[in-house]
Amino acid sequence: MEHRKLRGNGVDIHVAIQGPSDGPVVLLIHGFPTLWYSWRHQIPGLAALGYRAVAPDLRGYGDSDAPSEISSYTCFHLVGDMIAVISALTEDKVFVVGHDWGALIAWYLCLFRPDKVKALVNLSVPFSFGPKDPTVKPIDVLRKFYGDDFYMCRFQVRSFLLLFPKA
Repeated sequence: MEHRKLRGNGVDIHVAIQGPSDGPVVLLIHGFPTLWYSWRHQIPGLAALGYRAVAPDLRGYGDSDAPSEISSYTCFHLVGDMIAVISALTEDKVFVVGHDWGALIAWYLCLFRPDKVKALVNLSVPFSFGPKDPTVKPIDVLRKFYGDDFYMCRFQVRSFLLLFPKA
């Protein structure tokens, strides 16, 4: 497996790559709070089938750049990073696999740049763009069904304390 950094969209993006250089590319987008490493078992399997498996660390994760401005983490930036990876590999279209948070980025990639996607597979999450009732916060629904110890509910408290330590 090869590790390298690709420059694009104003950041350096770490990628793990394995498979023939002329093989069709499968772009593996990790979830939260993981890294390329979450695909460590799938990468060799895809490579053995003749695919070129490419698993980046998203911006702010692992060995990829982490801009300090919160405004640098919009869906447009994240999709732009994936386009930069695709372009650096000199590919026209790729297969995309997203997991968890990476699935949302993968859906946005398909919506914003369908010209770059051959096919999409997402794991662990249903397709949804916002709550059916805009007055209901998604985190309140998760808390109701799974309780305060559900990782997303716990993350809300941690994030708040990290952002506002004197609160």
